Amino acid sequence: MSLMKTLGRVAAGVVLAKGLGAAMQQRQQGRPGQIPQNREQGGLLGDLFGNNTQAGAGGSLNDMLGQVLGGGRPGSGSRYGGPQSRGASGGLGGLLDGLTNKARTGSGGSGGLGDLLGQLGGGPKTRSAGAGGGLGDLLGGLLGGAAAGGVAGGLARKDSQPTNDASFGELFNDAVVKQDEPEVAPTPEQNAVAGLMLRAMIQAAKSDGTIDEAEKQRLLGKLGDDLDDDERQFIREQMAAPVDPEALAREVPKGLESQVYLMSVLAIDLDHEDEARYLDRLARALNLDRAAVNDIHQDVGVAKLYS
Repeated sequence: MSLMKTLGRVAAGVVLAKGLGAAMQQRQQGRPGQIPQNREQGGLLGDLFGNNTQAGAGGSLNDMLGQVLGGGRPGSGSRYGGPQSRGASGGLGGLLDGLTNKARTGSGGSGGLGDLLGQLGGGPKTRSAGAGGGLGDLLGGLLGGAAAGGVAGGLARKDSQPTNDASFGELFNDAVVKQDEPEVAPTPEQNAVAGLMLRAMIQAAKSDGTIDEAEKQRLLGKLGDDLDDDERQFIREQMAAPVDPEALAREVPKGLESQVYLMSVLAIDLDHEDEARYLDRLARALNLDRAAVNDIHQDVGVAKLYS
C-alpha cells in the first residue's frame, strides 16, 4: 500500500481507540457525552467524544471517523478541488492543509523545499522533482535518513505518480473515508511526508518510556496484512528507534513543523507527565512558540500544553 494509505489507517486506528476509550470512561463514570478532564471541548476529538460516543448516536464509530477525521462520508461528493483548490476543507486533512498554506504564505520562496510545500498544500501544484539525487536525498531524510534511492525512495515511490492536482490533506481525508488508497495517487513527496507523519506518531506513542502491546495495536491494528516486507521493516525500525524529539525535528523540512507536531499530539492521550515533557521538547526543537502550540492543541481538542 502507499504510505498515504498507511498513514490514513494508522490515524484512524488511533482516533478509534481514543473514541472507544472515551466511551468506556464515560459509561464507567456515569456521565455519557462528557469530555474526559484531560481534553477540551471542541476540536476534532471533541466532535468525536462529545457527540458521537453517546448512546443512541446514529452510525458506528467507523462511520464517525469518516465524518470527523476525514471530513465527510464515502459518496458525499467530490473530495478533490482541482488545481486551484485551497486544499481540504474539513477533517484532519483540512487542518494539515491550513497549516501548510500558512507556511507557504510565509516562506516566499520557490524551488527545493518550496516545491515540496507546493505539492502538499492547496493552490497550483508544482511537478515532482523527479527520480534524481535531490529527490532521493529528500525522501531518505523524511523517512529517517535511509540511503537515497534505497528502501526509503522505493517506499515513497510505491503506488505514486510524478504529479497530481491534489493536496496532502485531500489525499489523507480520502484515504481515511475510503479506508483504502485515495482516488488520486500521491506523489513521492506526499508519500514521503506521510512517512514522516508516521514516524512522528510512533515517536510520540513511545514518549512515556515504552510502547506496549496495546499501543502497538492502537497504531498498527488496522493495517492488516497489506504491508509488504519493506513497509514492515520501516515500521519495525520506527518502533525500535530511540525516543529523540530533537533528532526528529532536525529532519523536518521548514514549513512542516506545525503539521508534524499536530500528528504527534494526535498519537497520545496526554495523560502522563513524560508525554507532556516530550511535546515540550518537540515544540522547542521545532521552534514553535507557545501560542502556536496551544492553538494546535485546541484544534485537535486536547488540553493546552502551556498555561
